[in-house]
Amino acid sequence: MYDWAKAFHIISMTTWFAALFYLPRLFVYHATARDKISIERFKIMQSRLYHGIANPSMLATMLFGLWLFSMSPTYYLNQVWFDIKLLVVALAVIYHFFCLRYMLILKADANLKSHLYFRIFNEIPVVFLVSIVVLVVVRPFQ
Repeated sequence: MYDWAKAFHIISMTTWFAALFYLPRLFVYHATARDKISIERFKIMQSRLYHGIANPSMLATMLFGLWLFSMSPTYYLNQVWFDIKLLVVALAVIYHFFCLRYMLILKADANLKSHLYFRIFNEIPVVFLVSIVVLVVVRPFQ
């Protein structure tokens, strides 16, 4: 059962991060768009990506992670790398909700951020992903 839980955790995490990589890229395009048709298209794309892929993937990642944790809680609770991973995951969840905030601002045509801001914002999940993978695979501080 452990391998199934791990496989589904990795699949859902990959899907979640794909959404976290693409959604801010849509913000970049939205922030540079000038015609109404493009702006409305980006609003639809963002909403579908966030609600249809990002949210379900984040929830699945959490559920499969809890399933993995439940199989050996004593082990995980005694690992420093796991504590740091949980911190990074918490930051990824906060980032996820910042994406929602920006999506709603863009939807309301109330954006005050430049496309350059969103280009930098778009790079943040890379740091989370690299950190999580290194923590889980290398397990430093063990």
